[in-house]
Amino acid sequence: MIFTLFGDYIRHYGNEIWIGSLIRVLQEFGHNEQSVRAAISRMNKQGWIASEKRGNKSYYSLTEMGKERIEEAAERIYKIKPHSWDGKWRILMYTIPETKRSIRDELRQELIWSGFGSLSNSTWISPNKLEKQVYTLIDKYKIHDFVNFFVSDYKGPGEPEGLVQNCWNIDEINEKYEHFIRDYSQKYVIAKNKIDKGEMTDGQCFVERTILVHEYRKFLFIDPGLPGELLPEKWLGDSAASLFSDYYVTLAEPANSFFEGIFKEGNEMANISKDYDILDHPFIANNQ
Repeated sequence: MIFTLFGDYIRHYGNEIWIGSLIRVLQEFGHNEQSVRAAISRMNKQGWIASEKRGNKSYYSLTEMGKERIEEAAERIYKIKPHSWDGKWRILMYTIPETKRSIRDELRQELIWSGFGSLSNSTWISPNKLEKQVYTLIDKYKIHDFVNFFVSDYKGPGEPEGLVQNCWNIDEINEKYEHFIRDYSQKYVIAKNKIDKGEMTDGQCFVERTILVHEYRKFLFIDPGLPGELLPEKWLGDSAASLFSDYYVTLAEPANSFFEGIFKEGNEMANISKDYDILDHPFIANNQ
């Protein structure tokens, strides 16, 4: 949830928030001060966020590693249509020894998150342009001596669609999109009705939008974001993305208002004078 808040709000307001404001915001979701501080401490130790003490107040911001992860996630979350394919496959092969097993396990999770699929135990492939992500992971885990990376054509004997079926469970992903569409279509209609009638508070819109993003971003862990040429004819990812976009934009203005109120109040209490505009958010700006 904190990642969601940084990605959807805080990074558009200077990438820094007072811990008091963060605690106040997360109270809307039933989280108490102790749980927020514990989560922030873990994220700090993991290198996602940095802390700064000014007087007796603590402030938190994304580190460079955190910014890169958020930017990568945002590019995928707010994408409405699949990209086109250059016809190439990115292939990462590794022979990481048993003594570095923990690194190997972490690398697998990172590869899945980035959209790679496992062709065999130590061979991972993707049709997406993930060169930057691959080199970042190689540097992060210092595994230069244990990996080989290729950008290659597929020469058969099967079809590229066969590789897709071997590496990803497209039917299962489609089914999860179907569930999302069914659940959130109803929520969208109800919320839009309430907003039009003035029956939904800014705070409720903020909670609903944050939960919407939080739930939708879970697809980053299962959907590799394949190009349109490799997707099945009855692919539901596009419909889910359109629903997400419509619902998100409907909730945007009142949700932003609620967050800004807490954020600016926290700044005033901490004697910080800054003015940020959530309309800098590319997804909102593109949908005005």
